[in-house]
Amino acid sequence: MDLRSEILAEHSRAQSLHITGWIGHDAVRFKQLIQLFLHDEYRVVQRAAWIISMVADNHPLLLTPHLPAMVARMEEKGMPAAVRRNVVRILQQVPIPENLHGPVMNCCFAFLEDPQETTAVKAFSMTVLARLAGNYPEIKNEIRLLIEELLENNASPGIRSRARKVLKEIQ
Repeated sequence: MDLRSEILAEHSRAQSLHITGWIGHDAVRFKQLIQLFLHDEYRVVQRAAWIISMVADNHPLLLTPHLPAMVARMEEKGMPAAVRRNVVRILQQVPIPENLHGPVMNCCFAFLEDPQETTAVKAFSMTVLARLAGNYPEIKNEIRLLIEELLENNASPGIRSRARKVLKEIQ
């Protein structure tokens, strides 16, 4: 399969599931997808991000060797919302290596503070930070303060729901 051509052929859930099935648990095929995600044009990157998150649902350990590059991509300025959304979504589910805790925390805190950030990225960031707070209890207060500030500024229903869960979890 020409992975890039298949990604560009159609943007649909069915096509993404088809590609996800083709990748399966094959590390070589997954690496091809990661390369497109990291180095291709906007539309390919955006679609690859969604497929990566689908693969992560079924085979999270395939991501482990690629997490440093994915986090670095997430840190880049001007990344499409789809990239941030899918990388942070993945980080909710997979074990985050200790050497990435700092960069991931920095990104997630920045996403929560950014008034222009999407609801999904903020909600996923709250969950990632709550998980990391298990290792770094000193960040719980900062998480709580940011969530309270979000709630004071007419937060969306999605943010309010996630905020309640995260606040309960970090108590």
